[in-house]
Amino acid sequence: MEGNEARLLIDGPRAHDAMFAAMARARDHINLQTYILDDGEAGERLVAVLKDRAAQGVRVQLIYDSVGSIGTPREYFERLRDAGVSVCEFNPVRTRLEKVNNRDHRKILVVDGRVAFTGGINISRAYASASASVRRKPHLDTEQKIEGGWRDTQVMVQGPVVAQFQRLFLDAWALQDCGPFAEARYFPQLERSGAKAMRVVRSDPGADRSEMYAALLSAIGNARSRVWLTIGYFVPDPDTKRVLIEASGRGVDVRLVLPGFSDFWAPVYAGRSHYRELLAAGVRIFEWHDALMHAKTAVIDSEWVSIGSTNLDWRSFVHNYEADVIVRDAAFARELERRFQFDLKASVEIDRAQWRRRGAGEKLKEWLARQWEYLL
Repeated sequence: MEGNEARLLIDGPRAHDAMFAAMARARDHINLQTYILDDGEAGERLVAVLKDRAAQGVRVQLIYDSVGSIGTPREYFERLRDAGVSVCEFNPVRTRLEKVNNRDHRKILVVDGRVAFTGGINISRAYASASASVRRKPHLDTEQKIEGGWRDTQVMVQGPVVAQFQRLFLDAWALQDCGPFAEARYFPQLERSGAKAMRVVRSDPGADRSEMYAALLSAIGNARSRVWLTIGYFVPDPDTKRVLIEASGRGVDVRLVLPGFSDFWAPVYAGRSHYRELLAAGVRIFEWHDALMHAKTAVIDSEWVSIGSTNLDWRSFVHNYEADVIVRDAAFARELERRFQFDLKASVEIDRAQWRRRGAGEKLKEWLARQWEYLL
């Protein structure tokens, strides 16, 4: 869809400030969908703003994932309901055990049908500080880095594409039998807000398809100059690995910024089990070690950008409900490229020769993780 505008939001504090400001201005409705919703600082801010808006007659609907938010006290959600928020738990593990592997990993916020947000950022205490604050504290151990200051990316959009985000949220509400929709103007007339062409793509295990998977592989397969990917969880399937290797083979500058550690060790080592082939093909791999890398972005040929919740792993492409936005705009692509180059400076490049000399213990972890990569 043509005629849209986008604003890049780096890390939790900046993204949360923009999201809460948009919600505070709501006059008709707020639709929020998130994987993790906890009762930390951001969660308490959410209660306050939703309670205030609901008291002013704004219709508020919230979907949270049962597994992603499994550690959040039930009392927290009751407080939201008592404040007038319609709350829906996605695929509850207590009653839908057969769907325990199908998680709602989307992060979508739509306010008044006129502004939308998406990306990798949850409503979680992990985003209380920016990744730069963690990097300035080299004495922190891995557990402390995991607790806060995640490096992540969100985007705020305006224009006709917002209707696609709204449709995605309302479809999820209906899929989960969350109850009748609150009366609201979900699809107001949307005017052009800019010059960017955008499209929302989804992964839907119920439909056995991932629009993001097809779009990304096509973009990489047709890349002419560069493929720069920042991925929080990287466990590539054969076709993803093939298109990356083929792109590098035809002279495309293929670079991956990946986590050097994560909140679960296995995906990192499963991803590393693929490094040898990628490095041999000329793909450059960089790992973040100073903060937890959780972003999911791509910038290709300085014109094609994706931002959303989809990782390059089996879970995102096959098992999860995901949402991303694709942006076709050279100026926006250059902005993300500048951020990518900044992230490169905070990363350690994997040297091919040194990688071959890694220890037997590391190789064993990679082999073990590789056996379970379909489920990671």
